[in-house]
Amino acid sequence: MFMEARGWAGKGEGKVVDWLRRRGAGPRRRRSGGSAFCAGARVRGGSRIPEPARPGLSGAAMKVNQNTVLLGQKVILVPYTAEHVPRYHEWMKSEELQRLTASEPLTLEQEYAMQHSWREDTDKCTFIVLDAEKWRAQPDSAEENCMVGDVNLFLTDLQDPTLGEIEVMIAELSCRHRGLGTEAVLMMMAYGMTTLGLNKFEAKIGQGNEPSICMFKKLHFEQVATNNIFQEVTLRLLVTEPEREWLLKQTSHVEEKQYRDRSWWNHEANSF
Repeated sequence: MFMEARGWAGKGEGKVVDWLRRRGAGPRRRRSGGSAFCAGARVRGGSRIPEPARPGLSGAAMKVNQNTVLLGQKVILVPYTAEHVPRYHEWMKSEELQRLTASEPLTLEQEYAMQHSWREDTDKCTFIVLDAEKWRAQPDSAEENCMVGDVNLFLTDLQDPTLGEIEVMIAELSCRHRGLGTEAVLMMMAYGMTTLGLNKFEAKIGQGNEPSICMFKKLHFEQVATNNIFQEVTLRLLVTEPEREWLLKQTSHVEEKQYRDRSWWNHEANSF
């Protein structure tokens, strides 16, 4: 989603904004910074001009996760709903997260509108990350009380519908350094591979964000590009057959359930 250096040179500010809008990014973007737990690129704030439909990918395909919950060992992934907006809004009041994600603060009303927009967009797949340990200890607690971050896939390459740009954020300080971001990324990649038909993943990370770069390299990503304009690096993973088998093995414990069917909720909590 980010411009290469050669695409920036010589453009006036207005032309840059127009270029971003044609790419579906809007005049403001969310992107990674120096945090060990904010990795990837995201649009947040600003207007959005819809992109042309991608061949082979309908809006319904990207909305498939609206009724999906993924149960992992450390994290649980649930769709981003209006229920989650107040907590998310509180996170993004943080000057640190605003700086790391290059975001401008939104009002609560704007945050609700953003959630609705993301839910309807045909080129994003978003899950809220819940702390599985906390949720299992308090199965009757609201999801908002167990939220720790989010993980996303962006499908914005019109030339390659099998490429997904991945982003993860662990916003809760007390939940960092526990492997939650790593499992969330693995679960999201497996979901993208098996459900969305992706076989390539990219992550764009701030050059100074060594912990995130190391995390993705441990997940078999390789650095393929450096962008000095945005001071970020691009890492990529090509899902060959050995990589596919490895990824499926790493996520063999993950269970997929229907989000709206809460009959499994207490049953799953009590089974641990």
